[in-house]
Amino acid sequence: MAGQRAAADSHDVIEVRGARENNLADVSLDIPKRRLTVFTGVSGSGKSSLVFGTIAAESQRLINETYTAFIQSFMPSLGRPDVDSLRNLSAAIVVDQERMGANSRSTVGTATDAHTMLRIIFSRLGTPHVGTSSAFSFNNPEGMCPECEGLGRVSAIDVDELVDVERSLNDGAITVPGFTVDSWYWQNLAHSGFVDPDVKLKDFTPAQWEDFLHKPATKIKLGTMNTTYEGLVVKVQRVYLSKDRESMQPHIRAFVDRAVTFTACPACGGARLNPAALSSTIDGRNIAQCSAMQISDLADFVRGIGDPSVGPLLGALRNTLDSLVEIGLGYLSLDRESGTLSGGEAQRVKMVRHLGSSLTDVTYVFDEPTVGLHPHDIQRMNDLLLRLRDKGNTVLVVEHKPEVIEIADHVVDLGPGAGPSGGQVCYTGDVAGLRTSGTLTGRHLGHRARLRDQVRQPFGHLPIRGAALHNLKDVSVDIPLGVLTVVTGVAGSGKSSLIHGSLSRREGVVVVDQSAIRGSRRSNPATYTGLLDPIRTAFAKANGVKAALFSANSEGACPNCKGIGLVYTDLAMMAGVASVCEQCEGKRFTPEVLTYKLRGKDISEVLAMPVTEARAFFTSGQARAILDRLADVGLGYLGLGQPLTTLSGGERQRLKLAIHMAEKATTYVLDEPTTGLHLADVDKLLALLDRLVDDGNTVIVIEHHQAVMAHADWLIDLGPGAGHEGGRVVFTGTPADLVSSGASLTARHLREYLKETAA
Repeated sequence: MAGQRAAADSHDVIEVRGARENNLADVSLDIPKRRLTVFTGVSGSGKSSLVFGTIAAESQRLINETYTAFIQSFMPSLGRPDVDSLRNLSAAIVVDQERMGANSRSTVGTATDAHTMLRIIFSRLGTPHVGTSSAFSFNNPEGMCPECEGLGRVSAIDVDELVDVERSLNDGAITVPGFTVDSWYWQNLAHSGFVDPDVKLKDFTPAQWEDFLHKPATKIKLGTMNTTYEGLVVKVQRVYLSKDRESMQPHIRAFVDRAVTFTACPACGGARLNPAALSSTIDGRNIAQCSAMQISDLADFVRGIGDPSVGPLLGALRNTLDSLVEIGLGYLSLDRESGTLSGGEAQRVKMVRHLGSSLTDVTYVFDEPTVGLHPHDIQRMNDLLLRLRDKGNTVLVVEHKPEVIEIADHVVDLGPGAGPSGGQVCYTGDVAGLRTSGTLTGRHLGHRARLRDQVRQPFGHLPIRGAALHNLKDVSVDIPLGVLTVVTGVAGSGKSSLIHGSLSRREGVVVVDQSAIRGSRRSNPATYTGLLDPIRTAFAKANGVKAALFSANSEGACPNCKGIGLVYTDLAMMAGVASVCEQCEGKRFTPEVLTYKLRGKDISEVLAMPVTEARAFFTSGQARAILDRLADVGLGYLGLGQPLTTLSGGERQRLKLAIHMAEKATTYVLDEPTTGLHLADVDKLLALLDRLVDDGNTVIVIEHHQAVMAHADWLIDLGPGAGHEGGRVVFTGTPADLVSSGASLTARHLREYLKETAA
């Protein structure tokens, strides 16, 4: 009997034995099933490697293996995690913060199926009747506006941002990056024979102006060379505007932001649909008007539709809309593009699919589900996590917020440090034990920042006048210069609309937002920050060879793995696998390149260094300057050659901040920089923000973290609620003023936070 009971008990835990994925140091532990377990530790300690890279990855791989080889051939290849054994896994559902793609055809409505249900209801009940549900789809030729093809907007290039008409081509009339006088692109235009390079652009004939700007691809002879001519606008469209914005260099991105304007489609007014679809209404509203309504209002509208012929469908739509409201997204609309959602909003939209699920004994895996949530909304998220657990599911949460850690049944604390200094289990047990454990997390669980003794005084103001983007209600506010300003308010109150919408294109303003870094598996911190250039130059100079040899994307790449370090093998009847390249042993370079040394190290050894070690190796010059900035933003543990695809959201954002710190900016806008930061690292972030301000910069932070609010010189609080209940400035002043006299939700929570500080 005792043996049977022990066997039964063993099924109540997920057994992890010998996990070595990324920096995990042979980790073994038991995680209780049907409980809420929170994984804590500094950024880079190994939380994601354990939860996502080991447990969830193996669960998904095992599920994929149950499909036929034919079906598996259409699935992504999942390699087996580096772990000795995993027992008692259940099916894992990962609800992460991956952005939902920048495809402008994907909206909140299409992502949740709410728009599909609404289309069917309109096809049945709308008057006049105009066709099946596809007649109401902006992604279908039957329903889309023919002018904008269902996008709802048209783009235009501002020619004034491309050229100076007062100059000739020889005098540098083209102001587009990469088109300087004598460059290849310039020669193609200037010596094409279609225009005179000595004539000012304003003196071109209409035909010359048309050829210069809009002539489609045409074969020409340039000297003795056959080549293709394209008008300047055509060339800019192809070279820059067809590229992903995040992959652009900062100066190119700034040019594109200036040169391209988007306006509502004049044919459909931004509604995306053709006149027939827009003519059909239910209770006086067409489907575009319903999709543009705030979801909380749409839920009330749908409740007023009582036709029994679509009763089950109405019930399903009501449940979806009510779930979106319950999860704190009632301020969104179904026509909101998925790509404009923050990481936290995207994660909560994905959650909606699981709230009404009848599945039990599933493992739900969440990545910082409180990202983007005001303290007021965290309790609501906690209730949802507990509800999933109480249905008999195992809930695994990677999280830093003390409010979430405190509701855990079980805590796994990893560390003690990051990168090579992490990857160990420092503590497992309940929250009370964590508090007395002496670990970094345990020591900081009750740590609270204090109000400044003395706030800095501004030297001027950055005015915002009549801001009306999204839910903003003609907002005018002055942002003080030379101080740390924190913009607060519940999710959906209008913070991002106010700051990004009003400041992002102003000169001298650098925005470090939450958009993902898109890079291939070849991209790493060295390539992304430009650090590889001075490293390659140093190797080339020391060895008297050309710099291209020291790029794994160029001449020096191992021919077997093409410089990736891994070989991806298609096993035909099984899932493909990635294995370390046998020729270069994962070093990515040819044997010849590895014979060239810089102070005793080859290029592969240098790229394997973490930032901290590399700073001791490169003591001066451009390389040291870049490495110093990476250390300043808390990425000292990051490997120079670590693939960007392995970085967490918080790490990616801080990597972008390090790059922007090199730009000639005077105003920095940061969007929730505490994302992914351990409680102990928030203090380091505050020190970095102080340093930026003390160097004469203006720092504006959109943030919910009370420690950052308390540390501010000035607060701008938006609200009072979300959606159309927000969009107003409800307070401006010092944190001390807010605490003493503020009546908003932010004031209430900051008061409680500081009360705990005093206690």
